[in-house]
Amino acid sequence: MLKRKDTLSAYTEADFIHFLDEIIESKGSDDDQDKLLEHFISITDHPAGSDLIYYPENSGEETPKGIVKIVKDWRARQGLPCFKK
Repeated sequence: MLKRKDTLSAYTEADFIHFLDEIIESKGSDDDQDKLLEHFISITDHPAGSDLIYYPENSGEETPKGIVKIVKDWRARQGLPCFKK
């Protein structure tokens, strides 16, 4: 399990994709999954929250790379920092 970081900008894009893989693969207990989802919602600040993972608006967006693109695009439009380089 990847160590959780306090902000999205503390993650590299690759680390965040790994984090999304952990959520999508649903490893661990329900409590573990809830904590991962709460962390995702907290650090992305995206208004769709966990719906980005479970109920994407368009086909193809349910992959980690698709989710990352949505988060990056939305955060850029909001003037928010994104991933560490």
